[in-house]
Amino acid sequence: MHAILDADYPCHLGFVRDGAPVVLPTLYARVGERCYMHGSVGSRPLRFAGEDAALAVCLAVTHVEGLAPARSAIHHAINYRSVVVRGMACQVTERSGALDALIDRIVPGRAAASRPANARELAATAVVALDLHEVSAKVRTGDPNDDPEDLFLPHWAGVLPVMRTYGKPVPADDLDLSISVPGYLTER
Repeated sequence: MHAILDADYPCHLGFVRDGAPVVLPTLYARVGERCYMHGSVGSRPLRFAGEDAALAVCLAVTHVEGLAPARSAIHHAINYRSVVVRGMACQVTERSGALDALIDRIVPGRAAASRPANARELAATAVVALDLHEVSAKVRTGDPNDDPEDLFLPHWAGVLPVMRTYGKPVPADDLDLSISVPGYLTER
């Protein structure tokens, strides 16, 4: 489960507000047995977690690792790893460590190589924590599952791996050209 959570940084955070389900994409970072998410103090899950002291949430992470086309259209599949965490998200008052973890989750080493948040930015930013108490993982790997009678059909079947790669860093238009790309970005 930790390996699945640690493999990426986007998640979908679901909760119920005013009787209706809401799902929002966000960034997360796992530290020990807890996941942290952050955003504007005005965003719905962060605002409601503060109002209610805790907010019932569901965090979902999915990594698509391959397409598995089968001989039969109904047996096409995807290979994936996923984790779902359910629990009560609570606001974090000591945010500096959590914010550093979130920044370093995206680009390892970046928290120490950037300006820390100032008081105005911190006042506008909330962090919530979700403990990893109620967690489930689901994984699908391998070939498609064709019916035995379809194995001799003249249709290709197998796995097409899906991979995410990073491209060459592109400097901001207003970046001083004397500032070189840090190694932690070129070595990804």
